[in-house]
Amino acid sequence: MAKVGEHDVRGSQSINRTADEAYAERVRVELLRQSSRSNLGNFLLEKAFMLAGMLTIIILLLILGFLLQKSWPAVQEVGIAEFLSGQRWMPSSPEPGFGALPLILSSLFVTAGALIMGIPWAVASAIYLGEVAPVKIREILKPVIEVLEIFPSVVLGFIALVVLGPILADVFNLSSGLIGLSGAIILAIMTLPTIISISEDALNSVPGEFKEASAALGATRWETVRYVSLPAASSGIVAAIMLGFGRAVGETMAVLMAIGNALDMPLKEIMGIPLPTLMQSMRTLTATIAIEGSDVPWGSTHYHALFVIGLILFVITFAVNLVSDIMLSRFQEVNRND
Repeated sequence: MAKVGEHDVRGSQSINRTADEAYAERVRVELLRQSSRSNLGNFLLEKAFMLAGMLTIIILLLILGFLLQKSWPAVQEVGIAEFLSGQRWMPSSPEPGFGALPLILSSLFVTAGALIMGIPWAVASAIYLGEVAPVKIREILKPVIEVLEIFPSVVLGFIALVVLGPILADVFNLSSGLIGLSGAIILAIMTLPTIISISEDALNSVPGEFKEASAALGATRWETVRYVSLPAASSGIVAAIMLGFGRAVGETMAVLMAIGNALDMPLKEIMGIPLPTLMQSMRTLTATIAIEGSDVPWGSTHYHALFVIGLILFVITFAVNLVSDIMLSRFQEVNRND
């Protein structure tokens, strides 16, 4: 009887081991199957992201190629030097002029004026929303900023035309308030939502341990913001400013309605030295394309010259973004070395 019982126990243990091994094998196979599916999903996701990035580059190159193709006849006939250094833009005149320098300078001056006014305002607002404002105030201000971001630019241009222009004319004793300053103010308002939202997100992404360590060392809230949060969020803030620059330099309707569109050099002589000014009527690159694009004879030199203007605008935007990326990488490298 003892031998029979021992035999039954051993048989039961053998059956249990066999069952355990079979269960372990099933678990291993299922884990391998799930791992295989996960690896396949990761592979497909990686390729999808790579495809999206490559598609973006391809589209950008196609746009650049299209601009080069359409602008080449005008460049070949007039010469790129005339576009970049000439001061007379009269492509429909019996004696045509294709000097786009006043348009280039007007675009740069109006955009620079907008950023000079908008960046401190926007970054200060982002610091308040991200670091100081109570939750209730933040919940009120965030929707207001989002509404401002989707506000039609043509309405802002109309406000500049009928409200801001007369005010500037009275304040500065001008015959017309449709000057570069009016456009710069409108563009500064239009860039606020973009810079504020992205800068706030950059500040909120700073690890809380950084701020806690700063507070533990006895730093005040402002010292923490100045020496910890702002440097850590600098890449996001620079990206926000670049997006704001892109919004400002590419805006059309609001600027077209606000700055008068005079084809003059935006320079004022002070003691015989020509200096940039926003206190006169001017015309930007985008406004020129909008004004002349609908009436230009198809295939004419004037038609191709408008594509040269678009190409110049493309190069300006690309150059500013490239310089900002180089400056940001050097800034981050200095911070790492420190």
